[in-house]
Amino acid sequence: MTEQATTMTDLKNLEAQEDIARVGEFARFWRSLFRNPGARIGFVIVVVLVFVSLTAPWISPHEPLKMGVGPKLQPPGAEHLLGTDEFGRDLLSRMIYGARLTLIVGLVAVGISATAGVLVGLVAGYAGSMVENVLMRAIDVLFSFTDFLIALSAVAILGPSLKNAIIAVGIAGIPFYARVVHSAVLVEREKDYFLATEAVGAGHLRLIFNHLLPNVASPLLIIGTLGVATAILNAAGLSFLGLGAQPPSPEWGAMLSAGRQYLTRAPWVATFPGIAIAAVVLGFNLLGDGIREAIDPTQRRQRG
Repeated sequence: MTEQATTMTDLKNLEAQEDIARVGEFARFWRSLFRNPGARIGFVIVVVLVFVSLTAPWISPHEPLKMGVGPKLQPPGAEHLLGTDEFGRDLLSRMIYGARLTLIVGLVAVGISATAGVLVGLVAGYAGSMVENVLMRAIDVLFSFTDFLIALSAVAILGPSLKNAIIAVGIAGIPFYARVVHSAVLVEREKDYFLATEAVGAGHLRLIFNHLLPNVASPLLIIGTLGVATAILNAAGLSFLGLGAQPPSPEWGAMLSAGRQYLTRAPWVATFPGIAIAAVVLGFNLLGDGIREAIDPTQRRQRG
């Protein structure tokens, strides 16, 4: 009985030391992140996107769907800063509301991918044997196709709409999260803290959610940030092909598609949505790379 109590005390001390180490690592992570110029640029772009999305009803000069607020295909000027489209709608207003749709697409799609992928990776890595083989072979099959092809097939089955495009893009991202989490779980299962917790008879749920999941959060943060960029790009691609957001939705991919027929007469109709998509994707990629370097001890030492 005394030996078991001593073991439990040692385990609690080990967990307390682990929590203290996490706090210190978190502080070092933020210092390293903001020393990276690319990460700072990406962070600013993401913050601007979030701000515009949240304040769209107040900063937008016009309703995004209202036609005839200005002459058709009016060039950028004082009255309409980004010009108007083929229906006389204010492009700035549509771009602002499009930022909200873009953020929703990225976050919801990554939420779908991460939730399903993390669950599959955790179960496969923890259960092992036959369960692991079945789940990971299914993931390998999905990996044989590109994520955009999976999204394209899914939205073709579900039907063209922004909601279905988000679901399709979310499904396409599941294999990446499952593979990363599975690999991380296999490593964590061999560490002393996990073996000690398992030895004292901790339950399966405690082992999975209290120990495995928090310790695979670092790679999830990286691929989640990069995954938002991929989700935004894939959803914009589906909308560009007519399989995502449908007119008159102010989604950037759909706006880019509608504006391509006016490239010679009114290039601003397609140019501004294209620039916005590129900037947001670049921002999330830069931020994701910065997070990766901040988490990786080797990269962090190289930056000082």
